[in-house]
Formats: sequence, structure tokens, C-alpha cells
Amino acid sequence: MPRATSSKPKILIVLHQENSSPGRVGHMLIEEGFELDIRRPPLGDSLPETLDDHAGTVVFGGPMSANDEDEFVRRETNWLEIPLRENRPCLGICLGAQMLVNHLGGKVEGHGDGLVEIGWYPLKATEAGRKLMHWPDMVYQFHREGFSLPSDATLLATADTYPNQAFRYGDNAWGIQFHGELTRVMMQRWVVRGAHRFELPGAQPGRDHLGGRLIWDMHLKRWLDEFLRMVFGGRGVGAD
Repeated sequence: MPRATSSKPKILIVLHQENSSPGRVGHMLIEEGFELDIRRPPLGDSLPETLDDHAGTVVFGGPMSANDEDEFVRRETNWLEIPLRENRPCLGICLGAQMLVNHLGGKVEGHGDGLVEIGWYPLKATEAGRKLMHWPDMVYQFHREGFSLPSDATLLATADTYPNQAFRYGDNAWGIQFHGELTRVMMQRWVVRGAHRFELPGAQPGRDHLGGRLIWDMHLKRWLDEFLRMVFGGRGVGAD
């Protein structure tokens, strides 16, 4: 008997560690009726030669740098030509956004004074960003490098330490430096495993990560739900 195939549209999910999760982004996309096609290139997973069978892609973050010489970093960065050429919705988060910037000819590098953003930090929408949607005042960050604004890209949100926080390129390519995808369990895991980074200049202590979540996360969650609907379409049903 032939095997039944799913009629749900698929979103390609690109992750970078064995235990990484698409978190809240995955939950929300599933609630919107999408099926997740999860690939982990560092573990040997291939990436499709076309996105004809997918409604779009999300490339997530990871502890590595977009400037690393690892084979999978180069392969992923080059692969971004496919969603751009086929004009499929493409969202890069943190490392994913930095790979997109490198692909578009921009630069990924650390702050000149060695500052990092690890914790909750203010965000300010640009005029172009405000025209699209309402943005949260505080967002969760976990990075040591930032990116330049690619040529012909539109800056949507900015901040003091790393001024390029969100951008749009063309109709369907988006990059964000901050993290809206973390569930409470994910944040707790990051705080435990990333504790050694809290000593870096500009980083916040672990208690502030979890304390800030109680204050600002509901606003970040609401933004993410609206943002994903704008990028991929859907009904807009949130998830914890």
C-alpha cells in the first residue's frame, strides 16, 4: 500500500547542534499548519537543491562563527543563494543572519571594544521597521559578533552596542540578531551551559536573564508571533 504523504506545507529548519531545538519558532509554525523539515548540516545532513517543496526556511543560531572555515559553514552560506534566487521566505536568526550577511557581501565581526550582548538589551525600531509592525522594547541576545548592513538591505531595528539588529533584503529575506525562539527550558539550559560567557565585557549575570524573562518575554513572544506571520503567513496562533 502506498505510503501517505503530508499535504502540509513544509518549512526547512536548519539547526547547528545535536540537541538544538527550533523552540518557540517551531511551535508557532506547527500551530500555523506547517510541517518542519529539520536538518543539521554540522552532523552531515544535506540541504535541498531547491525549495520547490518548501514554503520557506529558518536558519538558526549556534556557538560557531559565520567566519569559521568549517565545511558546513561555507556550505550553508553558499546554499543561501537558493532561497534568494527562488524568492522563498528565508529567516536567519543570529548565526543564520550572519551567514546571510556574509553571503550578501557584508561583514561579520566583533565589537571594536570587545563588548558582547548576552542578556536582555533595549531595541529600537527604525522608521522602516515601525511601518511594518510594532517591535519589542527589550530583546534577548546571546552573541559576541555582529554584522554590517548588506548593500541594498533595509535596516528595521537598531541598538547601541551592535547597531544592526534586524534587516530585510528584497521581498523575502530577513535577518535578526536577537533571539525570540527560546522557551523557558531553553533559556535555563543556555544560562547553565553558557555561564562561562557571563564574565565577558557587556554580558549580564545569569539571574538577570531569567529575571528579565518574567518582565519582557511576553512582549517578545507577541512580536515573534506577528513577525512569523508576516514572513511565512498563517493564522497567528502562539505557543509556549
